[in-house]
Amino acid sequence: MATTGKRTSTKATAVSARDAETDAEAPIPTDGRAARAQKTRTAIVDALLSLLDEGDLQPPATRIAKRAGISLRLIYHHFGDLESLYRATANREAERAAAMADAIDPSLALDERIAGVVAQRALMLEWITPVRRAALLQEPFSPGLTAARDAFYAIGEEQIREVFGPELAELDHARREAVVSALHGTLSWGCWNDLRISGRDPESAAAALDACVRALLGP
Repeated sequence: MATTGKRTSTKATAVSARDAETDAEAPIPTDGRAARAQKTRTAIVDALLSLLDEGDLQPPATRIAKRAGISLRLIYHHFGDLESLYRATANREAERAAAMADAIDPSLALDERIAGVVAQRALMLEWITPVRRAALLQEPFSPGLTAARDAFYAIGEEQIREVFGPELAELDHARREAVVSALHGTLSWGCWNDLRISGRDPESAAAALDACVRALLGP
């Protein structure tokens, strides 16, 4: 059975982390008007995120405004159009998701590095799922969302090259690039989403990622 919009323990942990960071944006300006503008922008983004978390992947501006407790006019005043709002939301989630990835020492034993990367990705990928599903509907028409996705993927590939550098260094160039591509695909949101919508819970999906990574990096 395909998964529903119900939150799992991993999802709840991630959402709690996001909620705790709501005010950890760029420092709010001291000027009163600028501070109010920043607060309103944050409220709009938070409203959109809450709707996406509930499975409303294409909420109209009226619904976003109602959730934020503001007038419809303010959405367009602060973001211009919905594409700009989605781009701001995707950028914020990508930045926060990347910040969740603590550095993993490449000198650790391979088992420890694999466990660390898989645990990080499982939490991160589950967390960004509502935004990614909504972004898929907008990306064909949004260069901004496409750029945000590509930047996020680039960070993920860079982590793979760094954390598994010792193993990758032992491979010839062609094999190394093939393994990096395979690891990147395995640890990216597309693979995670396929596992989740096919009925795997987060723990089972994480176990599948772990098995794939170990098979790719094994002897």
